[in-house]
Amino acid sequence: MTTLKKYQNKESIFSDVWNTDEYGILLYSYDISVEALLNAYANGVFPWPYDDESIPWFAPDERGILEFEKLHISKRLQRHFKKNEFEFRINTNFKKVIKNCATVTRKGQSGTWITDKLLEVYTELNKEGFAISFETYYNNELVGGMYGVLIDNYFAGESMFALKSNASKFALVNTCDFFRRKGMEWIDIQTITPLLQSFGATEISKLRFMQKLKSL
Repeated sequence: MTTLKKYQNKESIFSDVWNTDEYGILLYSYDISVEALLNAYANGVFPWPYDDESIPWFAPDERGILEFEKLHISKRLQRHFKKNEFEFRINTNFKKVIKNCATVTRKGQSGTWITDKLLEVYTELNKEGFAISFETYYNNELVGGMYGVLIDNYFAGESMFALKSNASKFALVNTCDFFRRKGMEWIDIQTITPLLQSFGATEISKLRFMQKLKSL
């Protein structure tokens, strides 16, 4: 597994998270780099482009998080996992995970925010030791997973995909267990979806989120 590094430089243009517009956008950029991503995430800011022209950087007023003590796994899902059909792996094929996150169709979504530019820079971030993938395999084939940015004890989940029913859920549950065993108590999921809400994810204020981030 990739050796995850410490990141110290948290002073940047991303530091003023309170100076956002009504949509929670702190600033726009026309380019993106590993250093920009590290500075942003270290300050609780994340990119979420919706076209190929510019990249908006968000620090929304409400933030989705998943606290491990509130993690809920339905009995039906627990029974499915007990069949031992899936295998969990960590960071063995980051590039394929993020590519699937960018291309696999999701119900109710017509596109993806993961542009070619972002795919390239997150892959580089993985090589630098600050991004990680969590993978679900079935019969030795990658069928689901998720990836995110990991800086010290802060993990920001970015995207998930599934090619087989419950495969992304399996990755999420095992990801939470992985971080719980490392002494962490929560992960950043940025925005709430019905799926994540069913697992116990909640929204907190920007103030509370920044307090939790700075306490890590």
